[in-house]
Amino acid sequence: MSTDAPSSLRNTLLTALLALTFGFLGAAAWSGSGLADNRTRSYLLSHPELLPEMAAAYEEQEAAKRLAKMGGEVFEEFPGVVLGNPKGSRVLVEFTDYQCPYCEASLKDVKRLVAEDPDLKVVIREWPIFEGSDAASRMALAAGIQGKYPAFHDAMFKMNDIDAAAKAAGLDMAQAQRDAASPAVTNEIARNLEQARALGFTGTPAWIAGKTPIGGAVGYEKLKEALAAADTAG
Repeated sequence: MSTDAPSSLRNTLLTALLALTFGFLGAAAWSGSGLADNRTRSYLLSHPELLPEMAAAYEEQEAAKRLAKMGGEVFEEFPGVVLGNPKGSRVLVEFTDYQCPYCEASLKDVKRLVAEDPDLKVVIREWPIFEGSDAASRMALAAGIQGKYPAFHDAMFKMNDIDAAAKAAGLDMAQAQRDAASPAVTNEIARNLEQARALGFTGTPAWIAGKTPIGGAVGYEKLKEALAAADTAG
């Protein structure tokens, strides 16, 4: 947001977004607030690029409220399904799908964060929402049980072939197939879906950086800032 925007305008932009989002009820609240003056209207019309930013900020704010009401289960990894330091105290959660091109593009950001921070633990929540992704997610969780999740995770994005990725990761295939079909794996995928919906996520990738839920392929800088903000907040 522009630093030269009057402070009174900065305080009213979210109200404007709510008015736009909720139609007549929002318009009534907007009008009743005394903020619907020509100056604010003119500023919004002159800066339409602010609306997507406002919408994203509002969605993240609401997701943070929902996260606060959830238990700590979302931060606890399925056995072995973690990148970085498994004992790290700084936690990044990623909801991912192997058929999602934005998840693949975000892989470099996660690797950079891990390389820079030896205390970072990346908890991966397998969330197969694309057609054909369920089998890959199941094999990934089976790889976690064998302690070979990072190798499978990388190979699967690179090869886009479950059998080839499993072999590249060195999995015991017979055991992996049994584990992939197990109730534990089925329950984990169902739990991840439930958590994603509870947080209001609509697609992958989606993140919890520190205590901040974030939707989309937001890039390295935003993830790093959110993790740093969590450190500052204590």
